[in-house]
Amino acid sequence: MAIRLVTFDALHTLVTPRLPIYVQYAQTFEPYLGALDPGALKRSFKIALKQVQQEHPVYRGGAQEWWGDVIRRTAVGAGADPKAVDASLGEIVPRLLKRFSSREGYKLFDDSIPTLKRLKELNIRTGIISNTDARMRAVIEDLDLIPHLDTVLLSEEESVEKPSCEIFQRACERLGVKPSETVHVGDELKCDYHGAKACGLHALLLRRPGPEGEEEQKEAGEDLTDVEVVPSLSHVVEWVQKHNSSQQ
Repeated sequence: MAIRLVTFDALHTLVTPRLPIYVQYAQTFEPYLGALDPGALKRSFKIALKQVQQEHPVYRGGAQEWWGDVIRRTAVGAGADPKAVDASLGEIVPRLLKRFSSREGYKLFDDSIPTLKRLKELNIRTGIISNTDARMRAVIEDLDLIPHLDTVLLSEEESVEKPSCEIFQRACERLGVKPSETVHVGDELKCDYHGAKACGLHALLLRRPGPEGEEEQKEAGEDLTDVEVVPSLSHVVEWVQKHNSSQQ
């Protein structure tokens, strides 16, 4: 069947941190906790995020408390004094949440809007399916992305997250499109690629070369055998055109 809908992950696919997340954390921590080693923060953030995702999926308990846990673990894991962290967490958490709710913390990849516009020209509908809290809606509104999208599904708002078939099916149902007429694009092998494929969608794994791809969710030793990989969003358009031509 021809592709009628392309859905995208948000973070590291359409949207990227304006500066690396650990750098923005370091800048926010410093007035309260002193200078923390950037490398230690980078490692600590990844560990903290993975732990909290596993312990409290779908932002259980609310996004502010959820991210407060991630932020605390990140600071302590990077060597900050736990007492100092606890004493200043009430100021640090709102500052970071505010920063990552707008263009202050995020920007679009250069190919994001051109790709969405080109898909519209091809009469292909577009949407976001993202494992993120509701602040991402404020981010994409601030970045003027909403007018280029037909639907947006965020896991906190939907109370379900990828790789569950339910969130993929909801996107298709809301736009009256079959899963087999949909391709999902994202940077997470398990949630985006294998999740979409298991639910009957086509899927493309995004792997941008160079610095732009450094923040992507990559697992050490990941097996990309038989995985369809694209190096940019413009290649998604090419894939859709090639696929639809083969269906005629």
